[in-house]
Amino acid sequence: MLFDILNLLLGKIFVFTGAVQGKGAFPKPLPPEEEQKYLALARAGDEDAKNTLVRHNMRLVAHIVKKYSGAAETDDLMSVGSIGLIKAINTYSPGKGTALATYTARCIENEILMLLRAGKKHKNTMSLSDPVGFDKDGNELTIMDVVAESGNVFSDVERSIRREKFVKHLKNILNMREYTVISLRYGLENGIPMPQREVAKKLGISRSYISRIEKKAIEKARASLDPDDFIDE
Repeated sequence: MLFDILNLLLGKIFVFTGAVQGKGAFPKPLPPEEEQKYLALARAGDEDAKNTLVRHNMRLVAHIVKKYSGAAETDDLMSVGSIGLIKAINTYSPGKGTALATYTARCIENEILMLLRAGKKHKNTMSLSDPVGFDKDGNELTIMDVVAESGNVFSDVERSIRREKFVKHLKNILNMREYTVISLRYGLENGIPMPQREVAKKLGISRSYISRIEKKAIEKARASLDPDDFIDE
């Protein structure tokens, strides 16, 4: 699946990235026995178990993000990495012989690489055979594979409907200024996200005020959305 810029916003809504970026703030990985217990509960549909697995694997997101330091904003890398983590927890199959940490790392890195490709990073050195990540079974994906997958019309239509539903929901719960800031920051209308400083300049207000509006809008969205309705597995 080609990277959808909407994942930047979803990552910030569904994962408390701001609360886990400080030193020592990440929960420690679960012991193997506990991990297996929560995986079994998660497969049975226990949302609390899924959330526990996500929280205790956030260290892995931060570790992988460090590899790409400077390639994009750390906050954005953490957001899309968190999306990859959620997808990994939702799709992991222990019977295939791959450890959860290995599979999760691949999913996290895949989302980050999609972000960098979408941002046209390294565009002068890309070829159709360049690796961009891994599929659900751990097989390496190339740009050619991703382009071919993007041709799935039914998948594209479903994703478009989901995005329209998400944007409509935001318009209903946010006031005009909050939606304008979020729309500009994450490219909800034109697919082109803008840095806070550019949004501040466009709206004629301070960058710190933009940051406060964005934070408040994300908190509103977080309190009213279910990630399963918007994150592709």
